[in-house]
Amino acid sequence: MVQVAIRPAAYAALLCLAFGAASAQPAAAPEELSPALAPAPETETREEALDRLFLELAATEEEKAAEAIAEDIRRLWAKSGSDSMDFLLERARKALTEKKYDRARMHVSALTRLAPDFAEGWNAAATLAYLQEDYGRAAVEIERALALEPRHFSALVGFAMILEKVERKQAAMAAWREVERLYPALPRAKEAVRRLAPEVDGRDL
Repeated sequence: MVQVAIRPAAYAALLCLAFGAASAQPAAAPEELSPALAPAPETETREEALDRLFLELAATEEEKAAEAIAEDIRRLWAKSGSDSMDFLLERARKALTEKKYDRARMHVSALTRLAPDFAEGWNAAATLAYLQEDYGRAAVEIERALALEPRHFSALVGFAMILEKVERKQAAMAAWREVERLYPALPRAKEAVRRLAPEVDGRDL
């Protein structure tokens, strides 16, 4: 199975950079991989499907086509393997959309307690904490999501936004660059890298 996730050392460096380790450096990009654009085989596992989709995402420059691939990835992330846990996630997301945060907290608390290895549960919990401006809690829950799914570009976007809010610009740039590596066509990441480059790198891109 092809692995294109953040290497453990690079992921550790990103977290160390975010929380102030002096020796940390931005995550380095892994070796370039050739895209696998063949149709999905019928026997493809969830992890094989994610690996194929991430290769396609990294090779796609057109925004709408990339978003379609990203949505396929999100659909796979939302499948825990348990109908009950998937239902809890659906209810949590509905409560978040409706801004019923107490109800959302009830659902995400149950989800992360009953399915602690389900990255999307932690990402939903982090989204709730972010919306409630509890950035410390959101960062911890994002770390849990990324430990389970290091390629989770949505969690990384949230992490980068939090780091910008707390004025950790160098760490935010490292997170945005990792998002851009995983999802090169994402306008938000490209804009953030351009915006932060003069301050972090000392020059315009």
